[in-house]
Amino acid sequence: MSLNTFDTLLVANRGEIACRVMRTARAMGLRTVAVYSDADANARHVREADEAIRLGPAAARESYLKVEAVVEAARRSGAGAIHPGYGFLSENGAFVEALDKAGIVFVGPPASAIAAMGDKSAAKARMAHAGVPLVPGYHGDDQDDALLKAEADKIGYPVLLKASAGGGGKGMRVVEAAAGFQAALDGCRRESQAAFGDQRMLIEKYLTQPRHVEVQVFCDSHGNGVYLFERDCSVQRRHQKVLEEAPAPGMSESLRREMGEAAVRAAKEIGYVGAGTVEFLLDASPSSSQEQDGSFFFMEMNTRLQVEHPVTEMITGQDLVEWQLRVAMGERLPLAQDELTITGHSFEARLYAEDPEQDFLPATGTLTRFAMDLEGAGLDPARVRLDSGVETGDAVSMHYDPMLAKLIVHGDDRAQALATLNRALAALDVQGVVTNRAFLQRLATHEAFRKADLDTRFIEKHEETLFAPRRYSIEEYAGAALVGLNQLSRECESDSPWDRHDGFRVNAPHTIRIALCPPTQNQAHTQSPDTEGVVVVEGTREDNAGPWHLTIGGETLTARLDPLAGDAVAMTLDGHRRRLQARRDGNVVVMVDPRGETRLFWRRIDAIDHGHHEAESTLTAPMHGTVVALLVEPGVQVEKGMPLMVMEAMKMEHTMSAPADGHVASFHFQAGDTVGQGDVLLEFAPDE
Repeated sequence: MSLNTFDTLLVANRGEIACRVMRTARAMGLRTVAVYSDADANARHVREADEAIRLGPAAARESYLKVEAVVEAARRSGAGAIHPGYGFLSENGAFVEALDKAGIVFVGPPASAIAAMGDKSAAKARMAHAGVPLVPGYHGDDQDDALLKAEADKIGYPVLLKASAGGGGKGMRVVEAAAGFQAALDGCRRESQAAFGDQRMLIEKYLTQPRHVEVQVFCDSHGNGVYLFERDCSVQRRHQKVLEEAPAPGMSESLRREMGEAAVRAAKEIGYVGAGTVEFLLDASPSSSQEQDGSFFFMEMNTRLQVEHPVTEMITGQDLVEWQLRVAMGERLPLAQDELTITGHSFEARLYAEDPEQDFLPATGTLTRFAMDLEGAGLDPARVRLDSGVETGDAVSMHYDPMLAKLIVHGDDRAQALATLNRALAALDVQGVVTNRAFLQRLATHEAFRKADLDTRFIEKHEETLFAPRRYSIEEYAGAALVGLNQLSRECESDSPWDRHDGFRVNAPHTIRIALCPPTQNQAHTQSPDTEGVVVVEGTREDNAGPWHLTIGGETLTARLDPLAGDAVAMTLDGHRRRLQARRDGNVVVMVDPRGETRLFWRRIDAIDHGHHEAESTLTAPMHGTVVALLVEPGVQVEKGMPLMVMEAMKMEHTMSAPADGHVASFHFQAGDTVGQGDVLLEFAPDE
């Protein structure tokens, strides 16, 4: 095969993957071209490219998913090749065919390979032919509701409904019992149609304790194929990965080789070229002896670069995007199988704009701060990598996936890598938008995760501990009070004692009383502290330069706070000095260190409202999105918890349920309408 020469690369994607691909392309001497929608006109990937071309309006279907617009952008910019990243057009065979027709190199597999794996049902048959183990299930063309229900009954519950053309957790639901099958089928079809334009479903037996282990494969156009070992991606929410690691813990060399060779067979069966990931379910149940019997099952193949590819790069020392570009140029694979080795261990944590305390609802807003203090946290830059598509000042839109960045770390072994991950998460300072950063710390410090006791229901199994109400120590209350007290001292407007509000008194120590309380689930990101669990801290100070004397209950501590770089501070309580990130955000004090995050509401004691605050049961939009379906008629009696309407935002469906027994008086929006965060969706009349 002759070499495909090109000097300009267009990246048909956005966010962190576009920035990451362009970084390697520039290092290889290629000129880079970005594409953007109206919502991304000033996005980071646009700012970093050598040039950028507008595709269309904010909606992905009118911009990033428009094949003709992307092809025209390549023509206008003179790009000889297009890298699709992941998502959008990365697994679209029609897009690849359009590029072939236009004489533009696609950095990925041929359209035939995408088609072979894009139809999940047909892919199962190909894998059976290649001798790759399969999960029991139904993968047929007949999509009659009654037939699908009968097949699910035959397989035995629980079963997993999956979009045949799907991926990324879209159009996928677990059905625990026959009674819930039809509702789950209807929901999966809606999601699949919206995401892929295809409603076909397949059904698989749902393993109760599976691990999600995937193998990175690479093939060139000369018939060579290798596997770059495996990744464990078991920790997921809504079937989307949250924490990944490589290599998979507890793997024997024989099982690693068996899975790797099966993955290469799968790739060669479909004539694959480029980077791909073969995903397996590995039985983690106590009755399974996978290291003896190899009880793993083919799940699907992603015919593109994966989100979690950096952990493979960390343990192999290879740049997979460079491999992709060289293979696209017609070169042979850089290394043979026996030249690839594993060094150390790596983790990747996905930072999402979402609220774990509110069922992982996507969040929007403007990043008032996005920074990472590696030096202050004592972290080796060679061991920590932040792949990000955002910077301070960037807006987080409702239009796309809520992932902001990926934090990747490396260590000599799993324990060291995990310790580095915890320190790096603590050093990551994100303000202005609600994220899952604190939740990632809770996951990474969880005892079961530390012991590598993993399966795909990890978050569900440990929900009570992962979302348990915090018990705050006296040191945490003291620290939060100290941050507030120091802030009050800095806010003095003049030297006049009449203008001071830091507790100044003539011929007496400064004294301020502060009330602190932990957030409730409904208050986690508001500025309105409740009175439940209030702790009163009295802070006394001899002068502005001296330490505070904090009295909490019957205990007194001597405390001081010294600012360091950024939001880092040195907090000293009774001679115990600790370094941490600390800030006051309105009436909320946030403190972060490798042990986790502390978030406490605080106010001057005379500003506390001691009245009882009870949250109203209102049905307002929790995020910007689109109304998908109205599920009841106005005036019809409903019970508390009954689904009323369905919204879609950031590619996920969210069901709004009745807050009490009663009826919907009226809906304010219809299916297809766009709603803003906080919009009142309907008028609900509870029973008297």
